Amino acid sequence: MIYDELLKEADSVYLTVKEKPLRANKGRIKGKKIAIKKDISTVSEKACVLAEELGHYFTSHGDIFDQTKIINIKQEKRARNWAYEKLVPLHKLIRAYEAGVSNRFELALYLDVIEEFLECAIEHYREKYGLYCIKGNYIIYFEPLGVYKSVD
Repeated sequence: MIYDELLKEADSVYLTVKEKPLRANKGRIKGKKIAIKKDISTVSEKACVLAEELGHYFTSHGDIFDQTKIINIKQEKRARNWAYEKLVPLHKLIRAYEAGVSNRFELALYLDVIEEFLECAIEHYREKYGLYCIKGNYIIYFEPLGVYKSVD
């Protein structure tokens, strides 16, 4: 379960993660403490939120709550991109293809993420690589989404 793995990663860098009743956000990090909204209904969504908060820990600095400042918007994007690459790495897209996953719903289940997070991850890769990227013997297309093994 990805959420448990992320909790272990947080613990390995001495972060405390607690589920709390939050009003405005689904997750929040302050110093060495991460709060995850208590009433998030699925473990998959909690994992997506926790991954983003870990992304803030590893890539951001200072208080970036004011999203009207460009520097804060950039740090927010960097943290989200970290989360996308953590939970939806390219090699797992290839594994999903090899396992016979045939649509986005199945892919989200296979990766144990929510569909909205998956869509954002695919958009991140499209921004980063363009319409496709080559990884080993595979071509990963982002629009439309698909993985193809190259024939030698």
